[in-house]
Amino acid sequence: MIVARYLCLGVPVIAVLGCRFLDRSVAGPFLAFVAAAIGIAGLDAATGFYRFADVDGSFQGMPVDLWIGWAVLWGPLPVMLRRVLPLPVMLGLLLWVDLVAMPALDPLVRLGPSWVWGEVLGLLVVALPAQLLGRWTADRRRLGGRAMLQVTVFAGLTLWLVPTVAFTLGDGSWGRLTGMPPVWLFGVAQVALVIAIPALAAVREFVTAGGGTPFPWDPPVRLVTSGPYAYLANPMQVSATMLLLLIAAVTGSVTLAVGAGLAALFSVFVAGPHETNDMRTRHAGNWVQYRLHVRDWRPRVRPYVPGTTEARLWLDDDCGPCSAVAGFLRRRTPVSLVLLPASGITRARYEESLSGVAAVAAGLERVNLGWAYAGWFLRLPVIGWLAQVVVDALIAPPHLAGTDLADT
Repeated sequence: MIVARYLCLGVPVIAVLGCRFLDRSVAGPFLAFVAAAIGIAGLDAATGFYRFADVDGSFQGMPVDLWIGWAVLWGPLPVMLRRVLPLPVMLGLLLWVDLVAMPALDPLVRLGPSWVWGEVLGLLVVALPAQLLGRWTADRRRLGGRAMLQVTVFAGLTLWLVPTVAFTLGDGSWGRLTGMPPVWLFGVAQVALVIAIPALAAVREFVTAGGGTPFPWDPPVRLVTSGPYAYLANPMQVSATMLLLLIAAVTGSVTLAVGAGLAALFSVFVAGPHETNDMRTRHAGNWVQYRLHVRDWRPRVRPYVPGTTEARLWLDDDCGPCSAVAGFLRRRTPVSLVLLPASGITRARYEESLSGVAAVAAGLERVNLGWAYAGWFLRLPVIGWLAQVVVDALIAPPHLAGTDLADT
């Protein structure tokens, strides 16, 4: 059994080291490893396809060396071989390797009656997304797709894996959360969403305004000062820390609360200086000027808009609801937002990229932190679509600007 554990870890790691001559990228293989590790642990916790021998060095019943080796096999190794083996071929090879290796690992691994279906499910929901994330990141393709997969991975890390590790090493339990009445669970979910909104909006700004992702080795190519970054320099770190503290509170975990505090200290004293040096190198005076106005951990009340940058929002003066929105915004003196009468368009428009509810939501981001929060919420993917459906059906259906709604 000891030899099997060494082989499960050593063979994939040696294979990765041997593939360094084919691919020297770091970001893609690393993200694929993290995604595969979280997915494998989550799949094992949620299903009963496998059981493992009771050995030292286990996490949630799974030997850690087997877990790491499995994650390397499903994560970085195929990414590094992407130029040699297409993805469908690689997934087929991974299935074949597992079908051969898993029975041979008995008694370390005890297979359930449906373990083959577990392999197929794992390849589809764990290995495939990990490969897409790793390959897109390594080749700098599919910016929106890889950012979305990164959000999924970071959510799994923050909301499940890190708390589970804290519960395993210290105190707290998921049972305190899952045992709550449904109404309390719904309330906790709402609070978590409110905390997560700035982070989600920040990721969107990284993609749309910066041309990059939150991952440090896949950063934006342009300095991002819009969205949540107009109010706070580190919205993702703040959201992640507060989410960990929320989970610590509802699960009764002092260990997790301490971990969240240590993570914040790491961000301030280790990651912060490194980021400052990197950003000064890449963005020079623009970054320095930005940080004179926007701080970490303490948000501004009104947004910081650098220089004379102005945004334009077109609203139809002949549309009652649109005119009311224009008056609402004017009374609150938004920062560097020019309100213009619409002409030749069927919905409100913000610059050249946003229309309808999304355009108004972007305008709210120029008012103050409270209304910016509302704007970020309205621009969430599903929420934004639902809001647009309601507005089109009940408030202000699409119409040519300058035409009274009563005449449409």
